[in-house]
Amino acid sequence: MEQNEKKYVTTWGNAISIADRKPENYAKDLTLRYPIRPMFDGDRLKITLDNFCGTEPVTISGVYVADSADAGREIVGTTSTPVTFDNGSRRVTIPAGEAAVSDEICFPVRRGNDISISLYLGEFTQMRSAVLITGPLSKGYYAVGDHTQSERLPLELTRNTNWFYFLSNVEIETQGTNRAVICYGDSITSQAWPDYLTLRLFQEKIAHTAIVRRAASGTRILRQYDNITYDSYGLKGSIRFPREAKVSGADTVIIQHGINDIIHPVGVEVNPFRPWSDLPTADELIQGLRQYLCKAKEYGLDVYMGTLLPIYGWRTYEPFRDELRCAVNDWIRQTPEIEGCIDFDRALRDDANPAAFMQVYDSGDHLHPSESAYERMAAEVPEILLRHKEK
Repeated sequence: MEQNEKKYVTTWGNAISIADRKPENYAKDLTLRYPIRPMFDGDRLKITLDNFCGTEPVTISGVYVADSADAGREIVGTTSTPVTFDNGSRRVTIPAGEAAVSDEICFPVRRGNDISISLYLGEFTQMRSAVLITGPLSKGYYAVGDHTQSERLPLELTRNTNWFYFLSNVEIETQGTNRAVICYGDSITSQAWPDYLTLRLFQEKIAHTAIVRRAASGTRILRQYDNITYDSYGLKGSIRFPREAKVSGADTVIIQHGINDIIHPVGVEVNPFRPWSDLPTADELIQGLRQYLCKAKEYGLDVYMGTLLPIYGWRTYEPFRDELRCAVNDWIRQTPEIEGCIDFDRALRDDANPAAFMQVYDSGDHLHPSESAYERMAAEVPEILLRHKEK
């Protein structure tokens, strides 16, 4: 591609999964505001609103984009710009299971200068298509009433949220040499390490790459929970990956997935929704990862895989589960089928007990890493992966 030729590249993104089912899972007269940090300069953008997991249509009454004033709930009011759909409509109805991509919006974006997307839900709206994410760059707000153009969300009517509803993608028309790297996984990836990887790009002055998170808590490669108790654990890999790995401008994906397949089954005597028949063999898990690999190659993506993290002390820990984890990790470390292994396990485990986290890297539940561990995970990503397509 010519140096000056432009293209749309995803600068920020999320998976769309299933929100935790509660009696109050409908909203009305509510504003959602999500600050995001662009990774590229550009003068046009498009956003995607996604109702993939909805069971009925949702109507978004209004959408605005603006410069953030404080990387939070405030915006620069003079920059507030309506986002339109279907050639100029400020209101969009999204059928169940579908998504809506906005019109091209003229809006100047500068790398590192946060912008905010504000959505207004005027009618009763099913709050089912969403994902829970955390990290230093991942926060949102909701406020009662229509405050999409308000410079400051009213403090007495506003609460923080880490649930991102409907907003799944922001693309910027930018230089053709810019590109995206996808981080795909479960709750470990829906937590902080992709944000720290984004911050690392700024620290190392890598200006042509964006980190796009596609992660949903509780998800498994081979199974999903089709029941009201666990449907927030999301969709299985064969449904998720073909959709989530299709990212404009992406050339690389980091896959760190599979631990939930290992730790969830406990037998119907303990939990009727977690039969032992769900427990895979190492070969079955590896074949699931190979399915990801096959689809990624179809999309033209280089594939890096992260090893599965320690689980010693987790409430369902058993030695046979750790043996299964280690067998999958051995394959990830040795297979020539991928561009590279990122050995998160080796970076975070305790040398004296490799089945466990090093104490400083354990969040306390013995499954999820601590905040310092997420920073370490971001540091483990090879620099060549972040720079190798730079021109």
